[in-house]
Amino acid sequence: MSKELIIRHCSPTLAGLKTGSIFNCFYESEDELNMQIDIWNNDLSLKGVKITLLRKSGEKALLYVYRPKKLENDLAQADAKKFLMCHGYSSCNVQDCIEILSNKLIDCEEFPHEIGLFLGYPLSDIKAFITNKGKNFKCVGCWKVYFNECEAMKIFAKYKKCTNVYCKMFTQGASILKLTVAA
Repeated sequence: MSKELIIRHCSPTLAGLKTGSIFNCFYESEDELNMQIDIWNNDLSLKGVKITLLRKSGEKALLYVYRPKKLENDLAQADAKKFLMCHGYSSCNVQDCIEILSNKLIDCEEFPHEIGLFLGYPLSDIKAFITNKGKNFKCVGCWKVYFNECEAMKIFAKYKKCTNVYCKMFTQGASILKLTVAA
């Protein structure tokens, strides 16, 4: 798991703009992967960010970088709770939900649609994606947008700018810890 991958895929989360991000990385040994995740968690937890393994497949790991407090707030919304309950989540506790999501990812090859909640996507767009079977969207960026196209485009631009700035700062020697905004 390289620092560059984390910067490239998780900058908006590190900056506090986004609830969570996911990315795949290759690993050579499970022990090494787990040790690396522990090291990152020791450092990033000081800033309110956590990394967890969602799924392993062959020599590839799907990692989730997130802000636990932000995720807790997102999942505590009445509509989000109801949505999760309808999709097999018996609890809205953050750790329980991540475990259920992880199990769903392990059991099927496709991403469960509710993963958008864990990434900070609008619930209205997640529901519309399901209803429309991924079609009839107004625009696409980090997610397929069905409502509030102008607002979504602003968010996409903000995420892109953040990633560009973070990548540049990283190549100039800034550490991930320095680039991570405290919660």
